Amino acid sequence: MADPVYNVLFLCTGNSARSIFGEAILNREGAGRFRAFSAGSQPRGAVHPYSLDLLRQLNHSVDGVRSKSWDEFAAANAPQLDFVFTVCDDAAQEPCPIWPGQPMSAHWGIPDPVAATGSEAEKRLAFADAYRMLKNRISIFASLPIASLDRLSLHNKLSEIGKL
Repeated sequence: MADPVYNVLFLCTGNSARSIFGEAILNREGAGRFRAFSAGSQPRGAVHPYSLDLLRQLNHSVDGVRSKSWDEFAAANAPQLDFVFTVCDDAAQEPCPIWPGQPMSAHWGIPDPVAATGSEAEKRLAFADAYRMLKNRISIFASLPIASLDRLSLHNKLSEIGKL
């Protein structure tokens, strides 16, 4: 019997940087085991240009990458989700979407690089930092023996990853 493919949704507010990074990273890191998506509670309608630049520099495909509402994943024809990770930042008091339903969820707060101030180099560094933090967390997640963990143990591990 083939191993299951887990559907994962990364959620943030604007769906222009952090959740986009999560989708791109997991689709590459977890190829064959995971299918990642991203959405926002208040999507900006466009992916931030610095996000697209960074993804291209790191050899991610940006074909089809777009800012979209989480409403798309509540539709009847949406993929059945196994995991939902919110990547908004608690410290900034940013509103985080809450996903109803049965997917296992965890909060992996990352500062919003779109809100970064300073020079262009400092702003781009904020995008690189957000990408790096997500890549570290996703690498740990993708290496978990999901099928052999009970639901409580898995939930605890997902919560721990969000605190890294």
